[in-house]
Amino acid sequence: MPDEKDTPQKPPSGSSSEEVALELMRFIAQTTGFGKTSTGAGFAGKAPKTPEEQVDALLGLYERCRDVVAKPGK
Repeated sequence: MPDEKDTPQKPPSGSSSEEVALELMRFIAQTTGFGKTSTGAGFAGKAPKTPEEQVDALLGLYERCRDVVAKPGK
């Protein structure tokens, strides 16, 4: 059984699409480590991202989440 923190919470029925997109972005970022630098042991293929690059990556993810949430349901 997955932990409660790993399960996306269903937004309240009155939530705006902006809030839903923000929650989706937060869930993706937390579960994947998106936007974080990795300084642990092992192979490092890329140089660590600067804070500005991290912010740009998270804003890009938020824009993608907004686009997905705004699409009409199937």
